[in-house]
Amino acid sequence: MPRRTGRRRMIGAALAAGLTVGLAPLSTAAAANTVTVYYRPPTAWTGTVNIHYAPDGGAWTAVPGVAMEAACTGWRKRTIDAGSATGLQVVFNNNAGTWDNNNGANYRTGTGTVTVSGGVVGTSDPCAGTPSPTPTATPAPTGTPATRTAEVWYHLATRGWASANIHYQPAGGAWTAVPGVPMEAGCTGWARRVVDLGSAATLKAAFNNGTGTWDNNNGADYTIGAGVSTVKAGVVTAGASAPCAPETPDTTAPSTPTGLGATANGLRVAVSWAAATDDRAVTGYRLTRTGGPEGTVTVTTTGTSHVDGTLTANTRYEYTVRAYDAAGNTSASSAPAAATTGDAPPPAAAGSPLGGDPREDTIYFVMTARFADGDSTNNRGGSQHVKSGNAANDDPMFRGDFKGLIDKLDYIKGLGFSALWITPVVLNRSDYDFHGYHGWDFYRVDPRLESPGASYQDLINAAHGKGIKIFQDVVYNHSSRWGAKGLFTPTVYGVRDEQWKWMYSKPEAGREYDPMVEHTGTDPELTPAQNALAKGRPYNGDVWSTAAPAGNQCPRWGTPNGTSPEGFKLYECQWPTPTSKLFPADLYHQCWIGNWEGEDARSCWLHEDLADFNTENPTVQKYLIDAYNRYIDMGVDGFRIDTAVHIPRVTWNRRFLPAIQQHALAKHGEKGKDFYVFGEVAAFVNDKWNRGSVNHSAQFFTWKERKEYSPDDVKAAIEQYDYEQLAGPAGQPTSDNAFLRGNTYHAPDHSKFSGMNVIDMRMHMNFGDAHNAYGNGRDSDDSYNDATYNVVYVDSHDYGPNKSNTRYTGGTDAWAENMSLMWTFRGIPTLYYGSEIEFQKGAKIDCGPTCPLATTGRAYYGDHLQGTVTATDFGKVGSATGAVATTLSKPLVKHVQRLNQIRRAVPALQKGQYSTEGISGSMAYKRRFTSGAVDSFALVTVSGSATFTGVPNGRYVDAVTGDVQTVGNGTLTATVSGQGNLRVYVLDLPGNPAPGKIGETGPYLR
Repeated sequence: MPRRTGRRRMIGAALAAGLTVGLAPLSTAAAANTVTVYYRPPTAWTGTVNIHYAPDGGAWTAVPGVAMEAACTGWRKRTIDAGSATGLQVVFNNNAGTWDNNNGANYRTGTGTVTVSGGVVGTSDPCAGTPSPTPTATPAPTGTPATRTAEVWYHLATRGWASANIHYQPAGGAWTAVPGVPMEAGCTGWARRVVDLGSAATLKAAFNNGTGTWDNNNGADYTIGAGVSTVKAGVVTAGASAPCAPETPDTTAPSTPTGLGATANGLRVAVSWAAATDDRAVTGYRLTRTGGPEGTVTVTTTGTSHVDGTLTANTRYEYTVRAYDAAGNTSASSAPAAATTGDAPPPAAAGSPLGGDPREDTIYFVMTARFADGDSTNNRGGSQHVKSGNAANDDPMFRGDFKGLIDKLDYIKGLGFSALWITPVVLNRSDYDFHGYHGWDFYRVDPRLESPGASYQDLINAAHGKGIKIFQDVVYNHSSRWGAKGLFTPTVYGVRDEQWKWMYSKPEAGREYDPMVEHTGTDPELTPAQNALAKGRPYNGDVWSTAAPAGNQCPRWGTPNGTSPEGFKLYECQWPTPTSKLFPADLYHQCWIGNWEGEDARSCWLHEDLADFNTENPTVQKYLIDAYNRYIDMGVDGFRIDTAVHIPRVTWNRRFLPAIQQHALAKHGEKGKDFYVFGEVAAFVNDKWNRGSVNHSAQFFTWKERKEYSPDDVKAAIEQYDYEQLAGPAGQPTSDNAFLRGNTYHAPDHSKFSGMNVIDMRMHMNFGDAHNAYGNGRDSDDSYNDATYNVVYVDSHDYGPNKSNTRYTGGTDAWAENMSLMWTFRGIPTLYYGSEIEFQKGAKIDCGPTCPLATTGRAYYGDHLQGTVTATDFGKVGSATGAVATTLSKPLVKHVQRLNQIRRAVPALQKGQYSTEGISGSMAYKRRFTSGAVDSFALVTVSGSATFTGVPNGRYVDAVTGDVQTVGNGTLTATVSGQGNLRVYVLDLPGNPAPGKIGETGPYLR
């Protein structure tokens, strides 16, 4: 699961962007006014001091504001043209992230002379009788220290830089720390910085672009005096005029858009219009829809068209559009246009699982929201869209969907995969929840993934129609943001004051959270800064209250408990935690994990955005069992269980696993017996037992309980933990279910199997090198109930090998070798989407909303899938066009296609037990599977030659080359070279002939 992913409190966005939450503007006067603001900064503010301001009724300066000049000792000043305004709102900062905004209320000034000191606004001149510094080198009167400033303008365009730092040294003073301090953006091509010279008359300076490129005047540095100077093309111009004159305020609205038209297609309406004009530039459009049960909805767009959906069937909708510019001027509404939607598509029929041994499959793992975008109308960016950088890439977090998956099933089948593992589908409610692990409504599929005719049921049915299974990721351990609909969602403290009204929606009777309806950022009751913070947030008026709700247990409800560094007032009970008592103890645990290998790792919270279910409570158990039974009913083929290690094994064995098995069998009969469950037991260590803690080791969860415990599940969990920890590694059961006895397959004993298989975390941790993964896997196999059912992968949506936070970057040859091992050794091979082309190799897998998704291992993959593809069989493509054809030509794609073909043709590679007895070779083994009329025996060596002794005599045919060897003395030597190359000698047996060469010679299998 994506731990600590996008799980910051909502306040994170507020504090990053909401530094100036304004009060309502006062009336304006007609005459032009000036305000001279004197400010006494804290003594710790020794560098630049900025004033960030807005004339009453006007716009704020760009963050962080403009630099103040040095005045008399201890004071800074700035004279501001307030225009016709009769005052200002102002805040101050030290240009390094520390703000003084009057504890969130901002400072209010009139005109004339104003002082701000210690949070108090006054009107006297604190420097009266003290000469102010001048932009010359004239000495100050005796006894008065001379202070000066240098206003430095640097021409970025000369060097093609986007921004610049200035690294400087006042004469007689010290240099700033490398790389210097950032310069403010000026007009196009220029950057500016006001430097406090103190008593110096000049400074030396060099400039850089922040990424290692410098302009230091060819090693001589620049000498710059007081006053205004420009630095352009290596030339310093002293006493210059500022190159960026203030812009004339824009007060002209764009023209009214014309030509609005609306056309319905099923449950969607396509709307388009002619572009508006403006004296400067049109920034965007606000399209408003009325009609239908959805009510009035407004969306913003920078284009002149929009596809609206999913709407209500057979309903008339009316649209109008307005244009706006960067200054906020808005045109009149266009003439309306209307369209009536058509019939809704018929609901998909309930599905049925495919059945069959899961070891016969190979698995392709996708993050649905990041794989392929089949329907742009369900795309949503959320409140972090701009902050994360996704908006700049036109890359909303919810981009891919079920329609995209349905459209690209032939790509997955063409690669050779017969099972699809998808991230959780339940409705999430968190700020950055595209991954699906923040379940809130476990009984509803997230609508950001569905489309008319492309529901989750439609995906299941379409996949089954192509012979592909669906393994659904599920979460039993926690819910998020912050409760679970239908079980418990806490009411938190909130107040719609001038600091927080952007955060909290006005409560509306009967209205609930709907992620499809996001705040447009155009609320006239909010300031521009508040609208920027509110944009993208769905309705939340159902989860907050200023008055304490009935039965509230949270202490000191609504009591102020300090402020953030930026001045936002915080309150008790505003943010749920396990210790806040906002959650009832019978439904949710009440503690933080302190020891990740201790008992508390199974009964406490992982993170503040992961509200930890009390899974030992029957009410919680019923809620989760009933929820997931609905997906079993839909016909999914198995569950991948997230965070399985954080629930006691005894709870799995008593409650959840029997419920899954019994419901699948009751609903689907014989096919239900094959319902495949594999758990994430995240043991990120390289030893066999997780730091000696058997309770936290992957193989532990594959076994039934060995004794009876108390009927009470809470007591039983403690008893089981203590009993097994005391038994320790040496006291755990062992099995030879994965091993041959000599050359003979034996019926495995699954009588002690728990019902949960696991991801092979030890092999995953060691896949930085295939030899290490192979050796570590073999070392653990006697402690699993049956290691042939392990899911094996190199990297995932969470980690790369050795707990790396980047996608695997070992190289193409190493990838080929890893694949050759996974596809022929015991276990079920699994590939994370895009690894077939080394997609995003070396990229950080996850950084939450602090960087664009396009730069991470969770980047959008659909650009590589553009075009058409038709699969004729597993691992075989009949035709492909466009970008997907290029993707399918990559060497690892060819490699994985052929590996899938070989594995599907040789049962021993799917379900066989293995042995290394009598074998020389670093990665070499023999495998056999015998059942009924099937008897499959194969000798395998990866990346190097091997000699097999004591094997059955007979005729062997290599599935890679077609080479034939006849063994008469029990010995076969397989000769192979090249990283990732492979030999699979299959024994010809009566009724089970060797298949011969399978597939075409490729870049690695040759």
